[in-house]
Amino acid sequence: MLKQQLKNKQSLLGTFVKTPHYNVIEVLAHSDMDAICLDAEHAPFSRHDLDTCILAARAGSMPVLVRTPNDAPETLLNVLDMGADGVVVPHVKTAEQLSEIVKHCHYGAGGRGYAGSSRFAGYTNKSLSQNLQAGKNISVIAQLEDLDAIENIEAIAQVDGVDCLFIGRMDLTVALGETSADAPAVKQAVEHLVEVSHKAGKATGMFVGNLNELAYWKEKGVSLFLLSSDHGFMLSGAKALRETFDKA
Repeated sequence: MLKQQLKNKQSLLGTFVKTPHYNVIEVLAHSDMDAICLDAEHAPFSRHDLDTCILAARAGSMPVLVRTPNDAPETLLNVLDMGADGVVVPHVKTAEQLSEIVKHCHYGAGGRGYAGSSRFAGYTNKSLSQNLQAGKNISVIAQLEDLDAIENIEAIAQVDGVDCLFIGRMDLTVALGETSADAPAVKQAVEHLVEVSHKAGKATGMFVGNLNELAYWKEKGVSLFLLSSDHGFMLSGAKALRETFDKA
């Protein structure tokens, strides 16, 4: 179960999916990825696209996260009712904001709205108690990528119910006024976020553009890596084929 793996800080490999079509999910479900993340923040996923892609992931027994476009309660509700294993919520800046996100991802007073007729709930084939129990398995991943997040990281890291703090390094690079993710200021900020998060017992994750850095961040204790994307696979595969062809 993804939530337990995150809790155990198990080393996990996933990728972003940018193409809003279930065929891509069907193919990736045959891979050895630990999870996939549908990028509804930066790619053109409609609600219908998310629905069919989540269905394809579940059919292929591939854990599926959704990076949501915002932290609105209805956005989180829709994705979770479709059956996503969890959410990656972008631009988390304060502990108060994150506490609200956690509340809206879980059942309880003022929290996630309940419907027994959703895919998540087995289309009325599960009892209320079963659904409430299953709801505890939702993974909540907060993406930190703003200057406010750096300033508030100590409080953010203390919020209960968060399964992973995911560092959005590219947005952080832009926020710091840099043009390279390798800039010393960026690396220092990322290391600070990781250090404070681990002191609070939180798992951390990140996207790494330069795969030569993986060993370094694994050594630092980062456990969730969402790397490359379906677009990246297509381009790198095409490049490798071109190079092989030209050398023949």
